[in-house]
Amino acid sequence: MKIAVYGQYYKDYNTEEIIYKVLEVLEAHGADVVFEANFYKLLSDKKILTSDFPLFTCHEDLDVGVDMFISVGGDGTMLRAATLVRNKNIPIVGINAGRLGFLATVQQENIELLLPLIFENKYKISPRTLLTVDYKGKPPELIDLDYALNEVTVSRKDTTSMITIDTRLDGDHLNSYWADGLIISTPTGSTGYSLSCGGPVLMPDVNSLVITPIAPHNLNARPLVIPDDTDIELCVSSREEQHLVSLDSRIISVDVETTLHIKKANFKINLVEFPQEKFLDTLRKKLLWGEDKRN
Repeated sequence: MKIAVYGQYYKDYNTEEIIYKVLEVLEAHGADVVFEANFYKLLSDKKILTSDFPLFTCHEDLDVGVDMFISVGGDGTMLRAATLVRNKNIPIVGINAGRLGFLATVQQENIELLLPLIFENKYKISPRTLLTVDYKGKPPELIDLDYALNEVTVSRKDTTSMITIDTRLDGDHLNSYWADGLIISTPTGSTGYSLSCGGPVLMPDVNSLVITPIAPHNLNARPLVIPDDTDIELCVSSREEQHLVSLDSRIISVDVETTLHIKKANFKINLVEFPQEKFLDTLRKKLLWGEDKRN
C-alpha cells in the first residue's frame, strides 16, 4: 500500500511523537511512504526524520497509485490536504495534532489502534460535498483552487458598516441580508464557522447546504437549509468598493455588485471514518453533548 503523508508542525501538540507513531505503524505493515516536500523538510530540519523518502510538492505530483493520504494537524490542515488531493479520490485520514478536530478525528493516543485498520480494510469512506464559485472576472489563480470543503463566505472589507447581500436560489429572490456577511456551508462545514454563527449541525451524508447570516441586522433572518443542487446567486452592496470572498481558508477581494454563482462541485473529497470514531461519537466528544449531571 502506498501512503502519502502531509502535515503541520505544532511544537505544543507533540507532533514529533505523532510522526514516530505513524511511521512505526506504516513500516510495520510494509507501506510505501511518500512525504509532502515542505513537511518533510520541516521534520528533517528538526531531526525528526533522518531517512530519505520520495517526495511530492503539489496535486499534480500525487501518483495515481497512492492508496491513502494521511494529514497530521488540525482541521485547517485537513482543508489544505483537500487542496492537494482534489479530484483524485484518494481517501484522507486525519491525525489530530491540533485542538478541536472535527475532521482530524484520530487522536494521538489512538494511532496504534486505528491506523492498522487501514491495512485490514476495516474503515468506511465518507464522501464529502464541496462548493465552487464562479463570477465574471475570476482571477486565473483561483481556477485551480475553486472549491471549498467547509464553506464559501462573503464578508465586509475595510469597513465597520454592514453589507447588503442580495440572495437568489435557482433564480428566485430569497432575501437581502443586512449583515457582516453570509456563509454558504456544506454538511462538513456545518460544525465550523456556520455553527459559531448559530447554524444547525448537518450529518455528513445529508444532501443539503446551509445559508447562515453573520451578525444580521434584520433579526428575524435565520439559517436556512436548502438542497445541495441549488444554484445560489449572491450580489453584495457596500459603502466600500470591494468585499471579501473566502473558500475555506483562502480569501480574495471581489468588487461590489459582482454576481457570485455558488454551486456543488462535480467531485467529492473522501474522508476515512473508523468504527471507533464515528461522526456521532465526535459530536458528543467535541461539543460535550450529554455532559450533564442528570445524564
